[in-house]
Amino acid sequence: MRHKEIAENIIRLKNEDLKLRDKLIKSGKLWNGYNEEMAKLHNKNAKELDDIIDDIGFPTIDKVGKEANEAAWLIIQHSIGQPSFMKKCVKLLKKAVDENQANPINLAYLTDRVAVFEDSPQLYGTQFDWDEYGALSPNPYDDEIKVNQRRKSIGLNTLEEQTQIMRNRAKTENEEPPQDFYKRKREMDEWRKSVGWIK
Repeated sequence: MRHKEIAENIIRLKNEDLKLRDKLIKSGKLWNGYNEEMAKLHNKNAKELDDIIDDIGFPTIDKVGKEANEAAWLIIQHSIGQPSFMKKCVKLLKKAVDENQANPINLAYLTDRVAVFEDSPQLYGTQFDWDEYGALSPNPYDDEIKVNQRRKSIGLNTLEEQTQIMRNRAKTENEEPPQDFYKRKREMDEWRKSVGWIK
C-alpha cells in the first residue's frame, strides 16, 4: 500500500519539474545557462528521490508502476548537479532493465548524459548541444554505425532522424545557439568542476 503513496509522490515531483520548465520556456529564461530556480528544484527532487531509493530500493515497475518508474527516471536525468547520485542510479537502472523492470531507452539516455558530463563518448547519441557553427548536434559519440546499431536494438530511430527532430524542437521552443560558443563552453566547464563532474 505504501508503494502507491510513494508512486504518487514521485509523479508529483516530476510534474513540478515539468511545470517549472514550461514556465521558464514561456518567459524565455530556460536556455541562458542553468537557471537557478530550475537547479534548486532539480537538487531538491534528487534528494527526495534518493531518500525514496534508500527506503524501498530503486522504484522499479513492479514496485511503483510504469508511470512512477518513468517519472523517477526523469528526475534522475535532470539531477545534473548531483554526479554521485546520477552515477549510482545508472547502476540501479541497469539492474532494473536487466530484470525487465525499467525501460532500456531510459538507461541509454542516462548513460549518455553521464558520459557527456564526464567528457566520455556517448554510446547512443541521445544528448545534444549547440556546436561551434551554431547547429544543434549530438555530443561526441564513439562510432556512428555502432551508435545506430545500439539505437536500433532498443527501438530508437537513427541518429540522423533524431538530429532533425531535436533541431525542429529547438525551433518550436525558441531555443537559440549561444551568442559566444567558447564563453558558454568555459562556463559549462567551470560549472562541471564546481559540482564534481570533472577535476
